[in-house]
Amino acid sequence: MRLVLNVIWLIFGGLLLALGYALVGVVLCVLIITIPFGVAAFRMANFTLWPFGRTLVDKPGAGAGSLIGNVLWLILAGWWLALAHIVTGVTQCLTIVGIPLGLANFKLVPISLFPMGKQIVDVDDPMAFTQR
Repeated sequence: MRLVLNVIWLIFGGLLLALGYALVGVVLCVLIITIPFGVAAFRMANFTLWPFGRTLVDKPGAGAGSLIGNVLWLILAGWWLALAHIVTGVTQCLTIVGIPLGLANFKLVPISLFPMGKQIVDVDDPMAFTQR
């Protein structure tokens, strides 16, 4: 079922979202000081490309640097991205067929708000949710 949902997700907007995040990641990696934000944008593109069957967990060892980066990200871009995912998710949930896609958009809200200090894991991996 995950495969079917991911393919439908790719067709109905997931690929465009991932390409948008990847393009932003390339632009952010051009400037030296914004490379951590570019890496976070690539992580968001990866998660946006195939969201069903994966989740986000806190990365062990993420400290004050990721907290400061998340605050800067939230102020500059995070709330815009989260608002876009919420509006798109609500719109997709208006139809019965679009409800799983809308829920996937809601799943993207936390990473669009706070991308630093997170890692993407498979939901079937029992060791993914424990601190390593």
